[in-house]
Amino acid sequence: MAGVLPAEEINRRVAILKRFREMLRAQRDRFQEYLNVLDKQQDIIEKGDTEALLSHVELEEHIVTDIFNIQKVIDPLEDMYRTVTAQPGTNTEGETEVSGLKAAVERLKREATVNTTRNKDLLAKRMTEIRTEIKSLRGNPYAARQSIYADTAAPMMIDVKG
Repeated sequence: MAGVLPAEEINRRVAILKRFREMLRAQRDRFQEYLNVLDKQQDIIEKGDTEALLSHVELEEHIVTDIFNIQKVIDPLEDMYRTVTAQPGTNTEGETEVSGLKAAVERLKREATVNTTRNKDLLAKRMTEIRTEIKSLRGNPYAARQSIYADTAAPMMIDVKG
């Protein structure tokens, strides 16, 4: 009878497992949303639409903040989950789902890192193009040219007799 756990302990472990799965799903969904934003952001960078890029960057910041907040909850839950599953007589019915969710989250995290790096490179390339364009405008001989009437000297003598 040493391997039998009380119902209260089993219920506590099941609740931890359910909460852990729920948080992993939430994080997986946020990473998927983040990847969608990064894909759209790539198109916006290539088009050069600054207003849309600004709104996407703000949305990206919110999603990243949400991911970090979820991660703050997942880390302690994962520690509790490991502690509970390490004990003998643990119910392992959800372990395969949890390991699958963790793998999906890790895959999405790597994919998001790759996409973020790609977008940074695209943005740096676009900024270089814009800088070159600005320099070419400054070197334009017609841009600095004054009006033909601007070179006339001020009158030196005035006829006051009429």
